[in-house]
Amino acid sequence: MDPLYDIKVETGATYVARAPASMSLKAKDWVVVRKDKILDYGQIITCLGEKVKLSEKDKEELPHIDHKATVNDQGKANENLMRSKSAFRTAVQYIQNLKLPMKLLNAHYSFDMKLVTFQFTSDGRVDFRELVKQLSQGLNTRIELRQIGVRDETALIGGFGVCGLQLCCCKFLRTFASINVRMAKEQDLSLNPNNISGICGRLKCCLKYEHAGYQELDKDMPRRGGMCECAEGRGRVIDRNLLTQKVTLHIDETGKNVTYPKEDVRVVYLDKYKLPHEQVDVFDGMDEEQKRLLKQLNDE
Repeated sequence: MDPLYDIKVETGATYVARAPASMSLKAKDWVVVRKDKILDYGQIITCLGEKVKLSEKDKEELPHIDHKATVNDQGKANENLMRSKSAFRTAVQYIQNLKLPMKLLNAHYSFDMKLVTFQFTSDGRVDFRELVKQLSQGLNTRIELRQIGVRDETALIGGFGVCGLQLCCCKFLRTFASINVRMAKEQDLSLNPNNISGICGRLKCCLKYEHAGYQELDKDMPRRGGMCECAEGRGRVIDRNLLTQKVTLHIDETGKNVTYPKEDVRVVYLDKYKLPHEQVDVFDGMDEEQKRLLKQLNDE
């Protein structure tokens, strides 16, 4: 079986390609790739081997590496990079003239110059037929426009998260999982939009990583607001820590706040806070502005 490789072009876009093992390719090698009847130029960023499980039919349809780049290939690629920058400036001018509601991100010439690909973002659908017509005439080549989301835009640009590490979307994520505010609520996180949103303005991808673990930890834990009994009397749950499996109660008789392991408290009765997850309004108790901001963070 041909090994698979992650290829990255100069715009930051990536795709998977295959190559015969006899080529002995490795990470950081520059290669010429045959892709959809055109030749493309990019760098190997990861040798996937058999990490990506695909059927033989799917593998046959993947782009395949034609050869390792030569010095002449690198010179031609540099010329194409200059042409891409010129094409980008031309496209920006056309977009301004047509007053299209779109933000152009980059332009990429294929290695054989048969295709120019433009990537852009927009808040909605854009009728860019006239733009394609003008670009095709102005650049005298085939044009392809691709609309991508804000998370994809951030993956292309790159950066560092609040954790101090490179953004997951540009380091290793290849697909984006669906993420919603309920995941943050079920992990007992503050629903402050500034704390749970990433650089892209959407919910942080890392909310997905430990979600299943937090759901498991939450199974037998009393809910906030639930009435429980402990050695010091009866009280209401005012705080809890899923990781340490401890709850803090406000004792009615003494007015004290005490903390106990969940095994040492007993739920007295179920109130509205003790309903199953699916029956609880995630946005309950929030003002309208906070509700609006959090709903914007949810995947559309």
